Amino acid sequence: MKQLTAILLAVALVAAFTFVSGCTGTDSGDVTHLRIGYQPSTHQTAHTTAMDKGWWQEDLAPFGITQITDYNFPTGAPEMQTMLAGDLDIAYVGSAPFIAAVSTGLDAKIVAAVQTQGSDLVLRNEIPYSTPADLVGKTIATFPPGTIQDTILRTWLEENGVDPASVNIKAMDPGAATTALSAGQVDGVFLPHPSPSVIAAEGTGRTVVQSGEMMKDHACCVLVASGSLIREHPEIVEQVVRTHIKATEYNIEHPDEAAAIYSKKTGQNVETVKASFRDWDGTWTADPNVITTSVVEYTNLQYELGYINKPLTQDDLFDLSFYEKARA
Repeated sequence: MKQLTAILLAVALVAAFTFVSGCTGTDSGDVTHLRIGYQPSTHQTAHTTAMDKGWWQEDLAPFGITQITDYNFPTGAPEMQTMLAGDLDIAYVGSAPFIAAVSTGLDAKIVAAVQTQGSDLVLRNEIPYSTPADLVGKTIATFPPGTIQDTILRTWLEENGVDPASVNIKAMDPGAATTALSAGQVDGVFLPHPSPSVIAAEGTGRTVVQSGEMMKDHACCVLVASGSLIREHPEIVEQVVRTHIKATEYNIEHPDEAAAIYSKKTGQNVETVKASFRDWDGTWTADPNVITTSVVEYTNLQYELGYINKPLTQDDLFDLSFYEKARA
């Protein structure tokens, strides 16, 4: 397992370097260019709203930021490899891949929550399902080892008496997994929204279990700031958190507009995005205090799965001071 994980991380690292080659760093001096990583998931709609409305640029301009660039990643593993390389300042990412990256030396902290829950196990319509045991021998596509979805799926199977090795769990990004399901190449997928709603709209599958049923109130995506930005420009990090809070609260109050903004950013059908907001079991929240226990628990789960060498502590992963200051 550790050898497989090392190979996957090496592949992700090559992809990450290719993806953001030419980015400037934040090692010292004034910061004028802020680089934000995100994934095309309705989990991270706070970023798309802040970007579309110009809030990142407007709110950070007084701190000397003249350019905001965002980078789209298919999953958290390559995103965190890019941050490890020093090519991202801020990241919207799943807490599990962040943990894996910290365990290998990433200098960064969670400064705010993004949302909880919000992923579904979806099976092709003709595949019967009543209990987790029905997945034995089936092929399920999900995010790569060390991600939220992979960690939850394997843990849930074990807790229900199913050896994860008896299920063919294939690492795929959401686009490839959705296509594979519709082509009959996999029996099911375990993906974050809006992918379950996309599949439902296409009529190729149906949700059988939501992630909150697998692990109640589990943490999912988080807002991460690089260690160098935290130490050298804490005022920028505090404003990033303030803007993130503003966007999160705006989306909660204006879900239809948030859906339209997300649709414009990603090209996904706006009605499908609205369905995702309606049908998922997720909750947008910026408060990191809501997720600290769950995130720390992930470190125990990832240690048991062999993804990290030792469990991590809250202090290893979080800096709550920026949220506290932003809310003061």
